Amino acid sequence: MKIPLRDGTLSSADLYLPESTGPVPVLIRRTPYGKSGAPGGASVDGLRLVRHGYALLVQDVRGRFGSGGAFEPYWNEAADGADTVAWALGQPWCDGTAGLFGRSYEAMAALLAAGERPPGLGAVVPHVAGSGFDEGWTRQGGAFQLGFLLYWVLYDLLLDGAALAPADLAEVAGAVDRIDELYRDPEAAAELLDRLAPYWRQWREHPGGDPYWRRAPRDAYAAIEVPALHLTGWYDIFLNGALENYRGIREFGTDSRLVVGPWSHCVTDGIFPQRRYGLAADESRLDVTGLHLEHFDRHLRGRGGPPAPDPVRLFVTGADAWRTFPDWPVPGTEDLVLHLDGRALRPGPAPVRAGADPLHHDPGDPVPTTGGATALPGQYTGGDCGPLDQREVERRADVLCFTGEPLTAALTVLGDTVLTVYVTPDAAGADVTGKLVDVHPDGRAELLCDGIRRLDPAATGAVEVTVRLGAVGHVFRPGHRVRVEVAASNAPRFDVHPPVPAHHTVHHGGDLPSRLLLPRLAD
Repeated sequence: MKIPLRDGTLSSADLYLPESTGPVPVLIRRTPYGKSGAPGGASVDGLRLVRHGYALLVQDVRGRFGSGGAFEPYWNEAADGADTVAWALGQPWCDGTAGLFGRSYEAMAALLAAGERPPGLGAVVPHVAGSGFDEGWTRQGGAFQLGFLLYWVLYDLLLDGAALAPADLAEVAGAVDRIDELYRDPEAAAELLDRLAPYWRQWREHPGGDPYWRRAPRDAYAAIEVPALHLTGWYDIFLNGALENYRGIREFGTDSRLVVGPWSHCVTDGIFPQRRYGLAADESRLDVTGLHLEHFDRHLRGRGGPPAPDPVRLFVTGADAWRTFPDWPVPGTEDLVLHLDGRALRPGPAPVRAGADPLHHDPGDPVPTTGGATALPGQYTGGDCGPLDQREVERRADVLCFTGEPLTAALTVLGDTVLTVYVTPDAAGADVTGKLVDVHPDGRAELLCDGIRRLDPAATGAVEVTVRLGAVGHVFRPGHRVRVEVAASNAPRFDVHPPVPAHHTVHHGGDLPSRLLLPRLAD
């Protein structure tokens, strides 16, 4: 199909229709990754949607594959999506109702279109969606998400769908093949990216909050007036954005539901290199397609009765089981504060005794990314995503570990974890990274979540640094220990800063009470 957009650009789409004689609701997936692949994308059985009685429209976004116009990430998806809904609702095979869905960039596009309030739109399912394009997609804690963005642009946006000349395509393929080298020296790809993906330099030059960053999903919450089903994973790179989307839409009174599994952006079966969460963790066993159908049936066709009373469904790791809750943040949690004391983590009041540890930074040998909420698609040898063992990284002199005593009872943590640490930074600049780790009785140090904060270049003296480590739904079992790691880099997940050796000091105790906050589920 050729679909006209408001400026006259023609977009290209594939239409799948059920074997029925009358008009039906339409489900729309708008993608930059090529409409000719699996019609439902990576997680949804698109043909099952059609067999269930829906029309399915899969569209190449502007400037990608068969669609006209120029591709500029993010900026046209709201208007183009609303135009597509309006066009579909005017077709004889549509009954006047529509739903939007998609994964990752597609999910962001769906939310942006929903924020335009297109008539006839009745529901949306954003799967692993971010909430903003600067903080949460391009940056985290002020640091540039180098690993994800470099691979995404080269492999997903340039290698296919950009209509490159053969010579340019060969150059991109060569860059993908040497991605490990480019992670260490991204400037080696600067000329290629400037020429073929000019938006890359724009992302680098415009920090979070800059006027360059236009309307994002988080700016449209008040206008998203259709029920939303949010799906994400504990190790997904956009987990925090999906949780923000759930809360933000729900706060305006719109039905918003949430499912969080033990998944990353690339692992959807719950099987990681060093950790298996069981059959129940698999997206296919959960039946993600069925969740889409249930949501669309209820809100586009009025089927299925009222929604379940608890809108939040979480796979709680450690217990390795699904549980439902009335909301997120989960009601009934209380703050557990663990203070950094020497190299220990201790509950109770802040230690009176003051201490300090040197923290060194070598840009030629940064702390290597080892698991976590990464999206490096297996190209970086140390960067497989998820709950990897951190013991090898913890042996480095530039990683500080603070560890609690073995637990005598289970500790259930549900919510956002935060590290507050006092740091005297080097004048050259500083990043502070943190990791929350579950230390097993056999010594395995399983990564749960991690974060980063880039300090203001004007920071001097001992400054209070807040590092949002991320959200977890996890049970620390008896005999396990809570650990937090502090370092000055996590590469190539984040760009290395500063570009010169630096020496920082981490303070704890006394007047500088560095601490870890865990939202503990009350007994």
